Amino acid sequence: MDILVAIAADHGGFSLKDELVARLGNAYSLMDLGANKFDAADDYPDFSFAVARAVTSGKAARGILICGSGVGACIAANKIKGARAAICHDTYSAHQGVEHDDMNILCMGARVIGLDLGVELVTAFIGARFKEEERYCRRLEKIKAMERQSFK
Repeated sequence: MDILVAIAADHGGFSLKDELVARLGNAYSLMDLGANKFDAADDYPDFSFAVARAVTSGKAARGILICGSGVGACIAANKIKGARAAICHDTYSAHQGVEHDDMNILCMGARVIGLDLGVELVTAFIGARFKEEERYCRRLEKIKAMERQSFK
């Protein structure tokens, strides 16, 4: 199944994002939401908002965010209702987060990982599907209930 994946990065993740788009653009449908040029004044919350809104509005099925550590982009993305972003720097977490937790945004740190691992993480993330087993659905519903309470 070919899904549209929104991808963006601030200045800290700009180079890795561009390398990932170049390497994976023919294999996956990627919607590049910036940055489009290196600018040290770029702020991760702006790109996190763009990707999280693309995912939560249904314009994209999944999202990828890259900043220096992955932390800031992840925190910002999770402020958007419906975003389930997580930092993953290993392939197990990249697919398990989708399979068990219905993670919809992968966050990575360009100062933590290199291109080859980034390709592996994106491939694991995009290839994973939520396992609709009772325990995972029950947990996801609890998360959604928490979100409804928090976003009133």
